[in-house]
Amino acid sequence: MNEPAKGRKQVSVFIAGESPLVEEYALACAGAGMEVALRFNGGSGGKLPAGSVRRARAGRSVTAALELTNTSRATKRLNIAGMDRTLPPETPILSASAAITVAEQSAWVRHPERLIGIAALPSLLKGRLVEIAPSRTAGKEAVTRAEGFFGRMDKEVSVVQDTPGMVLPRILCMLVNEASFALGERIARRVDIDTAMKLGTHYPHGPLEWGMIIGLEQVRAVLDGMRSGFGEERYRTAPLLARGTLEGPSAR
Repeated sequence: MNEPAKGRKQVSVFIAGESPLVEEYALACAGAGMEVALRFNGGSGGKLPAGSVRRARAGRSVTAALELTNTSRATKRLNIAGMDRTLPPETPILSASAAITVAEQSAWVRHPERLIGIAALPSLLKGRLVEIAPSRTAGKEAVTRAEGFFGRMDKEVSVVQDTPGMVLPRILCMLVNEASFALGERIARRVDIDTAMKLGTHYPHGPLEWGMIIGLEQVRAVLDGMRSGFGEERYRTAPLLARGTLEGPSAR
């Protein structure tokens, strides 16, 4: 594990949530010199940084907590409420909020002023930008702490509104969904849809390929959150995606 830079306060972070988000954030935090303790919602998880500790709940010494669950409101609520009970009131909770808004999560805790939403989906942490959405009651100090936390990981922070999908997850999951409609309607083969978007728009991945990288369950969770939050039919999940497969028919 990297040592913290001279003169910088040691940060101890507790991470709870689902794979592979927990692994991605644990590795990034450890790489920035933070002490990491974590807990998976289920299973043992994958590759973890050296020196990380598996722990049942967040301790009082934790200086920042991450809740990384998108696919289950019930599990997320248990995790968030547990963190709120055990952490000091000033400790920020950074919560995956692409599928479940910060406003909804704020009703689960006694200290919503320390709750900050983040646009967390598998693979997005590889980019330089991190979106955050403070709760309505969050003060300047909570936002500053969140910015400082991600600054340690050499990330730029963009403060966005607390809306379903936030920004990048919303756009990206809509691309995956529209490509899934095209595949199911036999407009083109899967490889041709991905190739067209990579060559035509210079995306690093085709939309269907990107959906597999993110995880189809994660994509559906964001789409479901947007359809519920906005009440608009355009966020309806494509039939192939709803069935959990991108193995569609070839175009004739």
